[in-house]
Amino acid sequence: MEITLPHNYQPRDYQLPLLQAIDNGIKRAVVLWHRRSGKDKTLINLIAKKMFERVGSYYYFMPTYEQGRKILWEGIDKDGFRFIDHIPKELRARVDNQQMVMELKNGSIFRVIGTDKIDAVVGTNPIGSVFSEYSLQNPLAWGYIRPILAENGGWAVFNYTSRGKNHGYDLFRYAQSQEDWFVQKLTADDTGVFTKEQLEKEREQYILEDGDDLRFLQEYYNSFEGSVQGSYYGKILQNLEDKKQVTKVPYEPAVKVDTWWDLGVGDATAIWFTQSIGKEIRVIDYLESQGEGLPYYALELQKKGYVYGEHFAPFDIQVKELGSGISRLETAKSLGISFRVVPQLSIDDGIQAVRLILNKCWFDETKCQRGLDCLRQYHKEFDDKRKCYKNVPLHDWSSHGSDAFRYLAVGHNKYKDRQEPELKIQDWQPASEFEGAPQSTNKKPEIFIQ
Repeated sequence: MEITLPHNYQPRDYQLPLLQAIDNGIKRAVVLWHRRSGKDKTLINLIAKKMFERVGSYYYFMPTYEQGRKILWEGIDKDGFRFIDHIPKELRARVDNQQMVMELKNGSIFRVIGTDKIDAVVGTNPIGSVFSEYSLQNPLAWGYIRPILAENGGWAVFNYTSRGKNHGYDLFRYAQSQEDWFVQKLTADDTGVFTKEQLEKEREQYILEDGDDLRFLQEYYNSFEGSVQGSYYGKILQNLEDKKQVTKVPYEPAVKVDTWWDLGVGDATAIWFTQSIGKEIRVIDYLESQGEGLPYYALELQKKGYVYGEHFAPFDIQVKELGSGISRLETAKSLGISFRVVPQLSIDDGIQAVRLILNKCWFDETKCQRGLDCLRQYHKEFDDKRKCYKNVPLHDWSSHGSDAFRYLAVGHNKYKDRQEPELKIQDWQPASEFEGAPQSTNKKPEIFIQ
C-alpha cells in the first residue's frame, strides 16, 4: 500500500511560498493570513510531512488547551474532513485523545499544547513547532521553546491575524528586519477567498455590532489598528501611546517606590512598581514569574535597588494556609515586606477603577512591556453558543498582570489619592490684624488683688 504526504490536501497558490520556504531550510516564519484563509489546515499538513522527514517531537501550540482540542484535535473542515486525519491513520502507532498526543510508527511524536499550560513543555525537546493564533497566546511560550530549537536546529512557524499592537505586532516587525525569517502578510484582496460582495456584507455586520469597522479590518486585512476583541483597556492604552505616555520613564531616586501584587497560588505572581509624583502615576517596572515562593520575590525586589515606600496586596493574603496555619501576610513580614491590604471590590468595580486611573499613568515601555501586553490582552470571555461576549474576563496568561493593576487602581484611590490639607503660608502680621483677635486699646488694664 502506498501513502502520499501531504494527505488529502492541495495547497492554494498563496500558501505555497511558506511551504517551499520551510522545505528550503528556513527555520523561522511569520504568516499573517486573514480569517478563513486555511492557516491551520496548511500547517497541520506541514507538520505531517516533516514528521517523516526527520524523526522527533512536533508541537502545535494554541492559545488555550481547550482551543487546541476544539479547533485542531476535534476540528472539521467545511468538507467534513478532520484536521487531524491529514496524518493518516495507517501511519499511527498510538493515539492518546485525552492528552492530545499521537505517536507515529517511525517514532515521531505529535502533541497539541495550550500556552495557558506552558509548563508542560519544560524539559522537552521539540524540533518543529507551530504557534497558531500567536497574537492571542502567552508570549512567554516562545521564550521557552526558542533556545531548544536554536540548539537542535528545529523550526517554528507563527500564524495569526492581527490583534492590535501587541506581541504579535512586535514579532511581525522583528521578523521583517531579519534576513533569515520568512514573512508573509495576506489580506482578503490578496487571496481571493471571498468575493467583494461577501466582504462588504461582513464589513456592514461588524459596523452594526461594533459601531466601526476596525475589527473587520483586523480579521480580513490584518490591520494593526484597534485592539483585541472584547478588550477592557485596549482603546485607552492606544490613546496613551498616541499621547506618548508609553515611553521611557526613569526611576526617580528621591521618590519612594510602591509595589502592587497579585499573588498566585501554584500560579504566576505579578508585581507593578510605581512612583507617585504630583498627579502622575509613573509605572516604572513590572515583574512576573511562576512557581516561585515569597522568598524569591523578596530577593528580586532587593536586587532592583529601589527605595521602597509601601507594598500592597489583595485581601486573600490574610488567609491562613491549611498546612502551616500561617498566612502569606505573616510570611512576607518575616521576609521584611509589610503589606497593606487593598479593599475588596467586585471585578466590575475594579475594572472601572482601572479605566479611570489609566490616564494618570506613564509607563516605561521597556521594563513594563510584559505588563502592558497583559493589559492589552485582557478581554471578555466569548460565549461560543450565543456568539457574544460574556460580562466576565477570560482567565488566561494576561489575568495576573491585569489583576495586579486592578489592585493598583483600587488601592491608589483608597490610599494614594487622599486630599492632603492645603497649607497656606503668609507674611508675619501683628496679632491685631488677625480675624477675631482682641483689639488694642489705650486704657490701662485694671488690676484685682485678692
